[in-house]
Amino acid sequence: MQFLKHNIRLLSIVGAILLVGILALLLQNHWLPVAKDWMASNQGSSTDKKNQAESGPGHPHSHAASNEPTSLKLSQTASRNIGLQTGKVQLQPFERTITVPAMVVERRGRSQIEVTAPLTGVVTRIFPIEAEAIQPGQPLFELRLTHEDLVTTQRDFLRNVEELDVVKAEVQRLSSLTDLIEGKRLLEKKYLQKIAEGALHAQRQALLLHGLSEPQIDQIIKTRKLLPGLTVVAPPFVENSQHQQFEHVYHIQSINVSRGQHVSAGHTLAVLADHCELYLEGKAFEQDAEHLTQAAREGWNVKAVPTVSGQQRGPGEQLEVLYLADRVEPKSRALHFYMSLPNKIARDATDQGHRFIGWKYRPGQRMQVLVPIERWENRIVLPVTAVVQEGVETFVFEQNGNAFERIAVHVQYRDKDWVVIENDGSLVGTVLAMSGAYQIQLALKNKAGGGSDPHAGHSH
Repeated sequence: MQFLKHNIRLLSIVGAILLVGILALLLQNHWLPVAKDWMASNQGSSTDKKNQAESGPGHPHSHAASNEPTSLKLSQTASRNIGLQTGKVQLQPFERTITVPAMVVERRGRSQIEVTAPLTGVVTRIFPIEAEAIQPGQPLFELRLTHEDLVTTQRDFLRNVEELDVVKAEVQRLSSLTDLIEGKRLLEKKYLQKIAEGALHAQRQALLLHGLSEPQIDQIIKTRKLLPGLTVVAPPFVENSQHQQFEHVYHIQSINVSRGQHVSAGHTLAVLADHCELYLEGKAFEQDAEHLTQAAREGWNVKAVPTVSGQQRGPGEQLEVLYLADRVEPKSRALHFYMSLPNKIARDATDQGHRFIGWKYRPGQRMQVLVPIERWENRIVLPVTAVVQEGVETFVFEQNGNAFERIAVHVQYRDKDWVVIENDGSLVGTVLAMSGAYQIQLALKNKAGGGSDPHAGHSH
């Protein structure tokens, strides 16, 4: 009886185990994924503990970081795509500068010339057109003279010329006679000749004061006719420019009369402009006056760079500070300073006999002036595109064939254009990538297989 009870208990246990196995087999799609995740989690935790133990004091970097590449090969296509430029590292001086705004202005009393009517008259012809380039002595206007005083002076001058001719002829006739009476008459005629010559000289000076030229007066004597009109020509250049290597050309800035207009003596006929040399007017803050004075005292040139929409364009000009204004503007608190800006012709064209020019610099054009405030000698100076910052590290890339090796450097100074690198003796004479450093660093990060911040070490 007791044996029977033992067998029944054993059969119950076996049946229960078989029932559990059948249920587990039927429900494996529910419990099996959970069990796998639990096993993987336990295995990852043990691996992390092992890695943490290996990256103790003797292992400061992870295994992935130690294998990050520091060299990159660039194909010719890749080099062109990033606009790669290389250069040899050499020691050079560097100027730390401040940037102040400036504007191109005309030289007061020099850049503009007013052409006025020398005499009262009527404009009968206008030779040039507005904006045309002209040379000194070139005809500008023709006037028909209506000035009463001028007409009277010309008439008296012509009458005295005729009378002087009569006296000279009589003196010549009497000089051939030997009679005593005729000798007295000869003396009288010579006396009258001197009087006539003196009056003629005075009237000649009066005509010059009226605006006639010596050739025009000689023409009256030669033709024995009053001068009916006058040709106004471009005046000569004022030879006070220090930049004679550039072409000296006038251009018509404005024409202020029309054909048939009656003008009085002194009326402005046209305004000419001479832009072969201009001024650059800088506007600095009051606290920058000492830096400007120092630059002028030390003979340091400033650099003037044209700007478009606030961005610098072009290599710029090295200029010398001429003078600083003697006062600060009360409203803006700006201190004006001036530099002589040599100009050059950028465009020269001719249309139907009229010449038109375009200058490189024009009044009203905005520029930026870089004023040096400190000079350093024998420094490694690189463009900002030659360095890249990754966290707390800064790198440059040394060329080795078509490969570029990443080198960590220490930056001593940086502005928006240049970076000054500490000279540890390893970079001088090497060839570096002077542009595209950010793109090369990004390619290295992608090569390592790690994602990178697209804006790391790069500013817009």
